[in-house]
Amino acid sequence: MHEPYHKIPTIYKRDPANKYKTLLEGEFATPELEYLCKNKWEITEKIDGTNIRVMWSAETETVVIGGRSEKSKIPMPLLIKLVDLFPDHKFAKLDFSSMTLYGEGYGKGIQKVGKLYLPDSVDFILFDVKINDFWLKTNDVFGIAAMLGIRMVPRLTTGTLLDAVDIARRGFSSNMNLHMTSEGLVARPIVQVFSRHGHRIIAKIKCKDFRSD
Repeated sequence: MHEPYHKIPTIYKRDPANKYKTLLEGEFATPELEYLCKNKWEITEKIDGTNIRVMWSAETETVVIGGRSEKSKIPMPLLIKLVDLFPDHKFAKLDFSSMTLYGEGYGKGIQKVGKLYLPDSVDFILFDVKINDFWLKTNDVFGIAAMLGIRMVPRLTTGTLLDAVDIARRGFSSNMNLHMTSEGLVARPIVQVFSRHGHRIIAKIKCKDFRSD
């Protein structure tokens, strides 16, 4: 039940003739994204860090902290922070048999921009929650963040996928530090939708994909 977080596709396909560095604008990565592109999506800021899983089991009454996969290594300062943020007793009051928090570890020493988020420390920010076999709605994810006393990724706006592309194309200041340009955004349909393969419909758009440098 505590599987790694699924890969989020970039909204458009990439040009194989340019080593996949350039987006083929208008050529959606999946038919589902194209079909739903004019519907209403919820748009949140994408944080540039390292993927973290916080896994709770009521059966064992323990929290297990991991990276994207079982082989991922978590920087020691971040691991210390996570252990402090998520003691076992914090989850015991929640009436769930199994819960996984998916978030981003960010800050000093994590990715090139980490020091711009937090120059002298590290932290965790939540972007998704799975309880048993169900993904929570965004409002409910905010509720879990509030109960646990942790940060949630900034909610930017709602709009179509084309609106999201325009936001990324213009670039915008990060809600985490107004003096830096955000990495980009993540978009989810207002009504959660799955593909015929059972994959969640979700997309990411990075601001750098629309810069000429």
